[in-house]
Parts: sequence; structure tokens; C-alpha cells
Amino acid sequence: MAIAENHSPSATDSRNADPAPDASGQVPAPDAGQVSEKEARQVAEAARQTTWDRPSFGKELFLGRLRLDLIDPWPRPDPEEQARAEEFLGRLRDYVAAEVDGAAIERDARIPDEVFQGLARLGAFGMKIGREYGGLGLSNLHYCRALMLAGSVSPAIGALLSAHQSIGVPQPLKMFGSEEQRRRFLPRLAAGEVSAFLLTEPDVGSDPARLATTAEPTPDGAGYRINGVKLWATNGTVATQLVVMARVPKAEGRRGGITAFVVDGDAEGITVERRNAFLGLRGLENSLTRFHDVFVPKENVIGGEGKGLRIALSTLTTGRLSLPAMCVGAGKWALNVAREWSAERVQWGRPVGEHEAVAQKLSFIAATTYGMETMLDLCCLLADDDRNDIRIEAALVKLYASEMAWRIADELIQIRGGRGYETADSLAARGERPAAVEQMLRDLRINRIFEGSTEIMHLLIAREAVDAHLSVAGDIIDPDAGLSRKAKAGARAGAFYARWLPTLAVGKGQQPTGYGEFGPLAGHLRQVERASRKLARSTFYAMSRWQGKMERKQAFLGRVVDIGAELFAMSAVCVRAHAERDTRPENVELADLFCRQARVRVDALFTALWQNTDSIDVTAAKRILAGRYTALEDGVIPPPADLPWVAPWTPGPSTAPTDARRHLPPPPTP
Repeated sequence: MAIAENHSPSATDSRNADPAPDASGQVPAPDAGQVSEKEARQVAEAARQTTWDRPSFGKELFLGRLRLDLIDPWPRPDPEEQARAEEFLGRLRDYVAAEVDGAAIERDARIPDEVFQGLARLGAFGMKIGREYGGLGLSNLHYCRALMLAGSVSPAIGALLSAHQSIGVPQPLKMFGSEEQRRRFLPRLAAGEVSAFLLTEPDVGSDPARLATTAEPTPDGAGYRINGVKLWATNGTVATQLVVMARVPKAEGRRGGITAFVVDGDAEGITVERRNAFLGLRGLENSLTRFHDVFVPKENVIGGEGKGLRIALSTLTTGRLSLPAMCVGAGKWALNVAREWSAERVQWGRPVGEHEAVAQKLSFIAATTYGMETMLDLCCLLADDDRNDIRIEAALVKLYASEMAWRIADELIQIRGGRGYETADSLAARGERPAAVEQMLRDLRINRIFEGSTEIMHLLIAREAVDAHLSVAGDIIDPDAGLSRKAKAGARAGAFYARWLPTLAVGKGQQPTGYGEFGPLAGHLRQVERASRKLARSTFYAMSRWQGKMERKQAFLGRVVDIGAELFAMSAVCVRAHAERDTRPENVELADLFCRQARVRVDALFTALWQNTDSIDVTAAKRILAGRYTALEDGVIPPPADLPWVAPWTPGPSTAPTDARRHLPPPPTP
């Protein structure tokens, strides 16, 4: 997994003064270094998938259309594939329960070599790799269930397997690699070699336009020489195969741009300069890696020059599903601990779970875990179907699960009281059950930053949510568009809004019998339908009011996205619970509980769209940055100021000993 910094691009201003596309139709990235805000947006926009050739439930929801037909009836996995996957999950469960010591990984900050070997023998490093290349070929649904299972014993193992397969070498090759590349690399990775994804740099987080790592073509045309430094590469210390993003310089006959390469982790010139340490996930093998004149053959380019960012974004669409899988696992684990503790612990003559203050927390944990799991399962099933565009849905579940799991962990600590703040080793030392609640809180915190921070996810989803509007009316608010472009945009917008706006006035949600087939959940779906139209009207009004300035209304856009996430979750739980009403009748109760809680949150978010302190907060922030309130900082000893906030680096050979760690995959089974 790549750790993304919280640098906020615009959600809407990505069309202004676009440079001319090259012969391939792509907009070239600017030169590395200090680029303008507009140039940075143009690079991000050029990497977007701009077409919608498959249906998207999320896209329709933001346009005020509740397309239940896209998710109802509830999708079902292939029975034969499910049976094969369940057999593997059983073996994985037996292995991690008996052979993996999560507490030891936490204490030692290291996954033992024998665990690598055991996971490799099970085939866990090839869960998403096709069987024709030696992998297990699991569906997204069963892959995520495997991550949930392994991560419940050690979140570091969940991160290891996820970073290797979700964004490491296997997924980009599956989506964009040549057949020759797949046959050359995938069998090795399925057998137990580890891969990593290297994009972030010491001064480059969510703003890839400033990427400084270079890939210079060799004079003989045989390949490239990569130079640069990459930060926060999960699996970077143990990976033998890397996906590296580097900038190929533009030249005559060469489009250049940010390009994805498969790089041998042991190639000459690569130095793992250090293993990074974090608040949580202490077993995480995360590196700072230097490249000095590292040769990469041209056959190792994935997808062609200049396609790197598009490959990264496309990979993350399904890759993001792995992170909420571990959030769902954390919710299930938290529910187990909260339930058993709250039933046994007695205060004031009653189990603490019967006191309303604790009962509310238990209810929230149970309902939210059900909601997260349902969103995730639906996204996985839609992704496995391959007839759906899930870029919005996958981003929503990543955003929602990472935020809600953090709240669940915080509530669990409160339920456990002082024991929630105490380490598992300390609890065990005096003979109490070693429930590692404080570790869960530390481990979960990174999920709000991994693979797109919450703030970045808000803006990424908002950009997709307003895409229909920008497609027809973007030139109207573009200050660089000429009169001819504005006139054409006006005609397009007039035709679009003449058809669309009337659909937002009335809908099925206003009919007393609407969605009656869903029984006790029908009222919630009527509310979702009404709220979806209200959300679309609010977005349209905001664009009309602020026009080009809407790019700065990031708090507003974040609330729009949060409302959409709640409506998506409500839709999913209603459809699932209705489908399972005969086999799992208790899930109708959970769906009702979740929707009632979600409706309270949605109402508050709608209110906050227009009643907030956003403008005054921005003014205050400018004053804070200007030093107006520095007197408020008096009376404490601040951190030492003798080192920079971001360490500078210069190209050249490494002066540090390597911190790489290697283990050999087990020999093939005879």
C-alpha cells in the first residue's frame, strides 16, 4: 500500500486551459519540480478514465436516480468458484489460527520468515493471480474475505498480502501487462516472491505532477536508467519485484511522461536505505528506497510510456477494496470483544451493556459493521461481474469503512475503559484476556491515509460525481474558454438540464407504497430515493451559485460525498437483507437499525451543507498561517527545529547500507 499525503487537489477545476494532447490523445505531464496548481490538476485529470461505458450505481445516485435494478436482485457468486474458495479459506483459517502469533509480530515488529514460507505454501501470495499463471484465481469477494481472516490475526499480514496483490506487480500486469510479461513474472509472484508499488517520494504525495524520479532511455534503445528516491513503499524491504513510477523525458518521437516499470528488487543500484517505523502495523515492511542508474529493459514497461498514472488509478479501483476488507474484519473483532465484555462486566447492579450509554455504542458497532460488510460484499460482487463500473462505489467503501472503523475502535476503547487503553501484554501479565484493543486503534488509524487520504477521497469522488455537469457545462465556467466554446457549452447544458431537472422534482420515494416489496425496509428506500434527488438538487444549486469557485468549496464537496456514501450503504443493506430474509431474518433487524442511524447522519450532513463555518474557517486558517496567533503557542516546548519538515535528497549512489530483507519461496510441491 502507498501512504498518501493529504494534499488536496481541486475536484472540479480540471478543465481550464488544458494543453494540447499529443498524437495518442494524452495530455503530457509538465516537467518535474515546482509546477503550478493548474498544471498539477491537468496531470491528475489526464490520468482519469473519462468514459462511462458501463453502468454505475454510484454515478446514478449522485445524479438523483436510485437505480436499484443495478444491485437488485442481490448478485450471487458462482457456486463452483465459491466451493473452491471456501476450501482455501478453511486451510488459511487453520494455518493462521495455529501457526501465526500476532502478539509476537507486534512485539518483534517483524513477520517471521517461517510465516512467509507458510503463506507461500498455501498459495496466499497468488490469491488474485490466475490459475493459468500458478495462482489461485480467487474472486474479489473471496480474496477480501481471506484478507479479513488473515488480518484479524495480524493486520501486518493483511497489509503484506494486500500490498503485494492489490497494487503490487500482479494487478497492473493483470490489467495492462503483455502476455509475455504475465508469463515471466506472475508464476514467481504466485509462488511466494513479494512485490511492492513505488510512487510516493519524499516531497511528492498526492500531487504526482511533481514526480522527480527519472527514467532516461539508454542510447542503444535497450532500456532505461532510473534515478530517484521513493518513500513509504509497503513491502519495499522484502520485495523482489517492484512497480516503479518514473518520469521519462519528452523527446522527438517520444511522448515521455510518468511511466510504470517492473523492476527487479535486487537490481544493481537499488538500495533500501531504511525500514520506516509507524504508530501501528509494527510488522509492516515499509521502505525508503534509492535508485541510482538502475537499468530496466524496455520489455519491462507496463502499458507504454506516459501511461503510469492511469495504470495506478485503474489499479486502485479494485485495489482499494482490500483496505475496507480489513476494516470490516476489525469491526467484527470489535463486536465480539464489545459483546462479551459488556455482557460479563457488571457495574451498578447490571451488565454494562444494559446501560443506555454503552448500549448506544454496542448498537453502533453492530449496525455499522453490518453496513460496511454489505457495502464491501456488493462492491466485490459487482467487480467480479465485470459488467459494472465501480470506480465510485470502490472509492466510497474505502472512504466510509476507514472512517467508520476508526470510530468503532474508539468506541470499543471507551466500552473497555482503562482496559481498552492497556496493552495486551499488560493484561495477560495479570491473568486477564489479552484483547489488543489499543493496538487495533493504532493499526486502523493509517486506513484514513492509505491509498488516498479521506480528504483526497472526498475530492476524487466529488470529481466523478459532478462529471456529468462538467461534460456538458464545464466550458461555461472555464475562464479560459472562448465565446465559441461557451456558446456550444450553453447549448449542450440547456438540452441536458431541460431533460434532467424535471426528474428531480418527483419520484418513487414520494409514493406511500413505493418499494413495498421490501416490506419493513421500504420506508428506508423511499428515504434514499428522496435524499438522492435532494442531493442532486443541492449539487446543481451549488454549481450554479459558485460556478468556477466551487473548486474551493472542499468542505461542501466532502459533505456531498459523505451523504452519497450513506445512501449507497442504506441501499445495499436493504437489498441484501431483503434477499436473505428467509435464511438470515436477523439481518432485516440489522438493516433497519443501520438505516435508522444513517438517516440521522444524513439529516445532519444536509443541514451542514448550508449551515456551517466553512468561510470563517478558511479566513482563520490564513491568519494562522500568517502567524497572527503565535502567542497561543507560548508555554510549551515545541519540537526541535534543527531539521527540515521534508528531508531533501539529491541523485547519486547511496551511502547507507541496505536494509533489504530476503527470504526464499518454498520449493514447489512434488
